[in-house]
Amino acid sequence: MTVTHGRPRAADITDILVAHCGLDADAAARAPAASLEELGMDSLALLELQAVVADRWQVQIPEQAAQLSIPAVADLVARQAVPPDDPVPPIQRAATEPPTGPDRAGEQGPGHTENGIVIAAPLSLVWDVTNDVANWPQLFTEYAAAEILRRTGDTVLFRLTMVPDENGISWSWVSERTADPVTRTVRAHRVETGPFEFMRLRWYYTCEPEGTRLTWVQDFAMKPDAPIDTPAMVERINANSRVQLAVIKERIERMAASDTPGGTDE
Repeated sequence: MTVTHGRPRAADITDILVAHCGLDADAAARAPAASLEELGMDSLALLELQAVVADRWQVQIPEQAAQLSIPAVADLVARQAVPPDDPVPPIQRAATEPPTGPDRAGEQGPGHTENGIVIAAPLSLVWDVTNDVANWPQLFTEYAAAEILRRTGDTVLFRLTMVPDENGISWSWVSERTADPVTRTVRAHRVETGPFEFMRLRWYYTCEPEGTRLTWVQDFAMKPDAPIDTPAMVERINANSRVQLAVIKERIERMAASDTPGGTDE
């Protein structure tokens, strides 16, 4: 194992892709905003990238990273990389820490996740784009369809359908979402809970010098007969949230650039 300290740069990820995955460096330089998939990186290339990143930075990147550009992958890894003064890598720490919950050997406690990202765009743009539920299939990479069932003021009832998974199954459920434009917060919950006892979500939007911080908080509990337990769902939600936030960041920043004098619509 060769752990590398420090935050990886886009150039580091590019070097890995060129050396281990067959990336054409010139093609990548010509299209810096292109996703790995658009650059011709297939599933085998992604597996090799995952292996090298795990070896160097002790970070696990999910399969959805194929939808990200090289700079976004570097940012994703950097936000999880081993701090220089941390003697225990995150992967090793996760494997050695004792489980949590009311009864470690028995009933699991509820799940909780919190993930955020700073988007270099005005809060008004981030708010408008991310709360346009009907257009979520164009904003997220995981949704195939978003059907608005009812609107009542700032509350919307809608059905989401995911892109088919590796088994060809398209998961679908109904959620309700209420946006508060005064406090710049959103509260949502699943109406059709599926494998969850409950799923509650909160979105927070705050201004920072670099732009707008978007934070997702999810609290949930799994049903006893769910096909996945709470710790595994926490891990899955965290991994997917990081990827989707990175995708949203890239797409909104591109919109912001196109609206800026001298910007482009690339």
